[in-house]
This record gives sequence, C-alpha cells and structure tokens, in this order.
Amino acid sequence: MSDWKRIIIAIDDSPRSLNAVDYVGSIAGHLRDIRLCLLHIYPEPPPGFYQSGATLDDYKREQEERATALFEKAGAILQSHGVSPQAIATRCRIAGQQSISAAILELQTQKGYGTIVVGKRGISKAEEFLFGSISNALIHNGRDIAVWVIG
Repeated sequence: MSDWKRIIIAIDDSPRSLNAVDYVGSIAGHLRDIRLCLLHIYPEPPPGFYQSGATLDDYKREQEERATALFEKAGAILQSHGVSPQAIATRCRIAGQQSISAAILELQTQKGYGTIVVGKRGISKAEEFLFGSISNALIHNGRDIAVWVIG
C-alpha cells in the first residue's frame, strides 16, 4: 500500500475545492514528513475553440495561467496552517482522451500517492446519473488508496 502521507489534492476553481484544501491543511499542518501535490486537471478544449484561430498551445497556456492562480490560493491556505512550502508540489495536466478521474488515478499510480482528496461537487442526482462524478469514480476505481471527499 502506498504512503498515505503522500497526498494529491485535486483542485478546480470551486469553493468546495478550496474547502478541501483547508481541510487537508488543518490536518497536514500538524504532521511531519507530509508531501502534498496540488493537482489541476482540465478537459480538452470545448467545441468551437479552434474556430477563433486559437491553438492547443494557446488553450494549454490559458489553463496553466488559471491553474497558477489556483495553486497560489491553495498554497496560501496550506501555509496558513503551518504546511511548509517545500512540502507542496503542483501539477497541471490536460485530461486528454481520458476522464478527469482516470487522469488523477494515473498520476496517483505513477507517483505512489496514498491519498487523494477532492471537494464534493454540487451536482444534482440527475446530473450524477447522466455524467457520473469524479469523487464516485475515484472511490470505485482507486486501489489500495484512501479517497477523501470533502463537502
């Protein structure tokens, strides 16, 4: 089993995502040998994106700029709880041809993280039935890891 103190915090720009960061910070700030990875996975460009003359590189650059702002907010929250900046890594990736949950699990497996933390997404039961949820997919597809879903 992977080390539970190696934690991925999957973040987006939702308030629940920052609540998850705050929750982890309140725990991690008191622990030694903690390693956190703030992870932002973004989908492929929306339909019609390229019609304006933009390129995939433009889209990636735009998403990475947004992620940098998210990482700064999240890092400040973690540091306010006493988490060392050296304990925080950041990663920004495009999901590509896979789901966001699959991209999160791929990083978890590749790098040996033992815990994944996500904020609960505020979607209706109908939306969850039609589209699924990231947290649900992580819980069902993750192996030998802890998944924390913060509401």
